[in-house]
Amino acid sequence: MAEALATISQVQDRGMIQIRADLAQAGDAIAEAAGLALPEQGRITTDGNRSLGWMSPDELLLVLPLAETAEALAVLQDALATEHALVLDVSDMRAMFRIQGARALDVLAKLCPADLAAMPDDGLRRTRAAQAACGIWREPGGYALIGFRSVADYLRAILAGAAAPGTGLDPR
Repeated sequence: MAEALATISQVQDRGMIQIRADLAQAGDAIAEAAGLALPEQGRITTDGNRSLGWMSPDELLLVLPLAETAEALAVLQDALATEHALVLDVSDMRAMFRIQGARALDVLAKLCPADLAAMPDDGLRRTRAAQAACGIWREPGGYALIGFRSVADYLRAILAGAAAPGTGLDPR
């Protein structure tokens, strides 16, 4: 029996905080409060179990253990209290999946119009998986994918279908 191309798992224990601000003005305060270096455009910085991703010219996403979300939210809100900024817990708004295994890229290549093979190791790409908006970055052994929780069942189904045994892009 053929094996699945990759292992697909939904991650339940991650919190996510959206940060909107003038990054040129508030970047240092954000980096200090988040405990991570400010990422460059299209990149994600990771240290241990926290990641800070560049989402747009005025938006970052902090991904961290769910248990640390409330404290991190308060620290960021305090750090940006004098800035024109938005700091919002979006953990319940997003769903996160891990695509792990040697052929994880094949799974994503079936669903995403972006050339993820060309993405740098610290790259973060906003794209879509079939018809659902998503963000994708590399993790050890594969990729992380985030999307709206309202389409989590759809994302789970298309990822499972793309990873199904016998569906490899190179049949050899």
